[in-house]
Amino acid sequence: MSGRGACWGKAVVERFFGCLKNEWLLMVTHLTRNGMNEDIDKYIKYYNYDRLHAANCDLSPVKYEMCLKDVSGWT
Repeated sequence: MSGRGACWGKAVVERFFGCLKNEWLLMVTHLTRNGMNEDIDKYIKYYNYDRLHAANCDLSPVKYEMCLKDVSGWT
């Protein structure tokens, strides 16, 4: 997390939790804590591997990072 008064580090996390709440949790009825945990795990995988992000040239975060590694020669 960023230091005091610097909001940029927190913005990414706030965005994720906002999406989790509005796109996933409010749409499903959870009967048990285990059911909610499983849904959150599924959403995290969806968010990172399948959900397209406008800030990432309409790629998922994983695909975008792979493209960056290919272009820059990261290992």
